[in-house]
Amino acid sequence: MHPAAALAERLGLTVRDSDLLEQALVHSSWLHEHPDAARGHNERLEFLGDAVVNLAISDALFAAYPADDEGLLSARRAAIVSTVGLTRLAHRIDLGASLFLGEGEAKRGGRRRPSLLASAFEALAGALYLDLGWGPTRDWLVGLAAAEIAMDPSGAALKSPKSRLQEFTQRRTGSRPVYHVIDATGPDHEKLFQVEVVVEGRVLGAGEGPSRRVAETAAAVHALEQLRRETAERRGGSSRAIRGAGAVTTESPARDDQPSQLSG
Repeated sequence: MHPAAALAERLGLTVRDSDLLEQALVHSSWLHEHPDAARGHNERLEFLGDAVVNLAISDALFAAYPADDEGLLSARRAAIVSTVGLTRLAHRIDLGASLFLGEGEAKRGGRRRPSLLASAFEALAGALYLDLGWGPTRDWLVGLAAAEIAMDPSGAALKSPKSRLQEFTQRRTGSRPVYHVIDATGPDHEKLFQVEVVVEGRVLGAGEGPSRRVAETAAAVHALEQLRRETAERRGGSSRAIRGAGAVTTESPARDDQPSQLSG
């Protein structure tokens, strides 16, 4: 079965324009190798689908949580429409198996790459909106993300790694993390960014990704891991010193200058 037809069957939707659905599955790397085999790649559909996904999820959250303020609603939405959240939804429909990727992109694991899957999911939403209209597309998106919409995670869990890192460093030192792009390599459709995050002149973490935003998030994750290790070492050193002095100790509660909420 053709990938677009197989995907439509998995979605349980009656797709009228199969060529449009196929375009949503075409990565620019594949079109570069097969310039006459499709009407185009999926980046314009991704642009449209980004708005479609955000509106559908925003509408569902607005109705589901009437007591939430704008900040909490935004955090809930961000947890669902982030690269990680959209990748989860893409895996739920096995979207990677249907993508048209260039040979090099496929060999590098593009079918499992979060940024590529998230972008393709947005393109799919854009194609469905153009083909089926707002109502069916909204209902499909909300149904697919029903578990995430119904979740009630803690406030800390709703925050991005960059937000958690900034809150901790500002509380501990009064300074904010600064992100530097240290390298950007590859052609436009396969660009790889390398970013480091610096606090008070000290490099706390580094990360890479297909966009500056993704690379900054990866750097923030590594910085949080470094801070957790340092905090654990400080706690361990203090406990050994106290035991060496013959004192009986219990673990002290987390203070405001310790990254107790930096997990995830």
